[in-house]
Amino acid sequence: MAHIPERRSLRRRLRPYFAVFDWPLATVLFVLMMTSVITMTSAGADFPDRVEHQIRNFLLAFGIMWVAANVPPQTLMRLAVPIYTFGVALLIAVAMFGIIKKGARRWLHVGVDIQPSEILKIATPLMLAWYFQQRANAANWKNFLVAAALLLVPFILIAKQPDLGTALMVGASGFYVIFLAGLPWKALLGLGLAGGAALPIAWSMLHDYQRERVMTLIDPTSDPLGKGFHIIQSEIAIGSGGLLGKGYAKGTQGALEFVPEQTTDFVFAVFSEEFGLVGNCFLLVVYLMLIGRGLMIAANAPNTFTRLLAGAITMIFFTYAFVNMGMVSGILPVVGVPLPFMSYGGTAFITLGLGAGILMSIQRHRKLVQT
Repeated sequence: MAHIPERRSLRRRLRPYFAVFDWPLATVLFVLMMTSVITMTSAGADFPDRVEHQIRNFLLAFGIMWVAANVPPQTLMRLAVPIYTFGVALLIAVAMFGIIKKGARRWLHVGVDIQPSEILKIATPLMLAWYFQQRANAANWKNFLVAAALLLVPFILIAKQPDLGTALMVGASGFYVIFLAGLPWKALLGLGLAGGAALPIAWSMLHDYQRERVMTLIDPTSDPLGKGFHIIQSEIAIGSGGLLGKGYAKGTQGALEFVPEQTTDFVFAVFSEEFGLVGNCFLLVVYLMLIGRGLMIAANAPNTFTRLLAGAITMIFFTYAFVNMGMVSGILPVVGVPLPFMSYGGTAFITLGLGAGILMSIQRHRKLVQT
């Protein structure tokens, strides 16, 4: 009996460390990560360290998520401008002194190679949410134009690296903030018409490999052993899974390495082959729960900054999942976007873990933030 008070005391001491988590959100993330480990064990059978490294990535993501969940939204507001400015400065440094790999200048060497564009996936919506918070009662065309300029700066710098996939993700994250801030529907219609009219110009500005990706999407059989190989093999894997799938670790496309990048961008194809339509529906439900919880946090957020930031981060998760599943299924061009909390990779997990932690911070501190 003498040990019982000690156990209770230990439980009380540990409780504050776990109280920062939003458990509905944390539970969904845990399910996704365990699904990833199961899939990775099969997809990464020829990569002995892949599962071990993925678990390390999970622990890193949860650590970053825990730290971010402890940072009050007021602190995030104070950090918004410095983080955005620092991120843009790094992008300029990449343009001037960056390392070229595979024909793209995306990395900066600072003892280790870093990819500064990842910072802007969070820094851009953070900056725009701060901007609209300062003008919460004065939404007008001037403010929306300034916000668009703040968004275009990192978008253009990243697109010129070239890194169209990351540029689109950064652009989407900023656009969600502007849209949620009250962008009129007339403006959206005008942007849509302007975008359609500018397609010929945009097409001429694309790099050759980017135009090839679009043409391959239209007809992947035009180059079945080259540019169309990714889409063809992933479609075969998804289709061969049928209703119930071939069974865990019994997929042929993944096991024989016909599916390219099967542990990273195309892990969804391996999952589909092994678990079929039923497994895909399960995965879609889990992602819908993730997005639904994020939108609930945004709806309950106490002020403009937290509402816009939570909404944008949630929609980033949606965009990641939609674009990845779309490109693996052959309905979108291949742009190198990972499946959130499923694909192998450390950099994406840092960004996603940080985003999830910010959502938890907003939920935890919602009663302490002054409107």
